[in-house]
Amino acid sequence: MTSNPERPFRGNLLLEALSPTDLALLTPHLVRRDHVRGDVLFQVDEDVSHVTFPLDRTVATLVVPMDGGRSVETATVGHEGAVGGVVSHGYLPAFTRCVIQVDGAVLRMDAERLREAKRASPTLNDLFVRYADCLLAQVLQSVACNAAHPIQQRALRWLLGLQDRVGTDALPVTQVVLAGMLGIGRTYMTEVLANLQEQGLIHIGRGRIHMLDRARTEAACCACHARVRRHFHTVLGAIYAPDGEIVAVEATEPGGELRARPEAIQPALRGTTR
Repeated sequence: MTSNPERPFRGNLLLEALSPTDLALLTPHLVRRDHVRGDVLFQVDEDVSHVTFPLDRTVATLVVPMDGGRSVETATVGHEGAVGGVVSHGYLPAFTRCVIQVDGAVLRMDAERLREAKRASPTLNDLFVRYADCLLAQVLQSVACNAAHPIQQRALRWLLGLQDRVGTDALPVTQVVLAGMLGIGRTYMTEVLANLQEQGLIHIGRGRIHMLDRARTEAACCACHARVRRHFHTVLGAIYAPDGEIVAVEATEPGGELRARPEAIQPALRGTTR
């Protein structure tokens, strides 16, 4: 999936789901920017005055700083969504830090312009309300997972979530980065990944972690990853490719029902019988 300069919204599924009329409310205000890994989109307590839409394989993470210099990831956002002033009706201070995890392009717009578009279009507003619900579900499930499940399952949940967004078996993440996302030490992370490699679930490469068997990894993971995917499918009409990548979401009239699409169920509901 690549972005077309003549259609700047291409590469972000939320924007692609909108009708031409609704897109016209946003397109004049979208500005493309390129980011490298580690770029900070906003810090804790900063006013969040913009909305950022990751394009293609760009991924951002929301992290909560902890005592002792560590931080813990609470949500991962890629081309299926947006970060920043997505829900708020003003420039509210950020509770988390938002960091680019996988470099690439984004579209950015002023949060006030999005607010105006929501007022002008009930369908556009409904799409963002449903996406906000899915983002909250991801945050809540992450909190529950971090509190209740072993570190190996937490690591698999994070890796599967990243694969959902980048659509490749070779995940551009290092052991150091993954340790930071999970809030554990590098040495401990090395032991955890070595164990997963011995099980044949992953292969640790140079600057990459390779996913070797999606189905086996899902079976070894806790139910948290599957629950979030089901919620995205139910609430946002998310469609998943056989490799797990999120490839589409759906905008509907407020109060309208999502269309029944069997193709969305194929990989999305794996784990429901586990």
